[in-house]
Amino acid sequence: MRPEPGQVLHFSEDPTIKRFVPHVAPTSSRKEPYVWAVDHDRCPDYWFPRACPRAMAWVGPRTTEQDADRIIGAGCGDRVHAVEYRWLQALREARLYAYRLPSEHFKPIGDPPHAVVSTVAVEPLGPPERVGDLFELHEEAGIQLRVLPSLWPFWDEVIASTLEFSGIRLRNARR
Repeated sequence: MRPEPGQVLHFSEDPTIKRFVPHVAPTSSRKEPYVWAVDHDRCPDYWFPRACPRAMAWVGPRTTEQDADRIIGAGCGDRVHAVEYRWLQALREARLYAYRLPSEHFKPIGDPPHAVVSTVAVEPLGPPERVGDLFELHEEAGIQLRVLPSLWPFWDEVIASTLEFSGIRLRNARR
């Protein structure tokens, strides 16, 4: 599930949203109201139930072959996502929807950019699309999906490496 040219996506478990209005997300450290979305490359970060903690790592321009082989695995592609065992059922049962939004209203945010934001209200280009089986989506994209008792040992290795990474909802991970 990726956007087409001229689009960005917003993923939600709510299939009833008719209009996206800028707001300050409860989990955001930013004070500005935004509509949040993602571009093609960051869509896989959101192929999860909203509250599911996940640690993700991928090969970037400064990644060493040694780090890629050690953390992702030799011959295992260039990206890995990790979740905890206790989230497997939620991942299996998630009913996730993608909203296609016009990209003209969005600009990148973060350094490096991790999302795109709009400061004006945005209406979807059509009805939400059911994302489908999240395991299949990862497989089709060639993304390794790893299941761990705890994300923290993996996360510590990732952030100390030369891989690029993102951690979402880590506050929900088992300590």
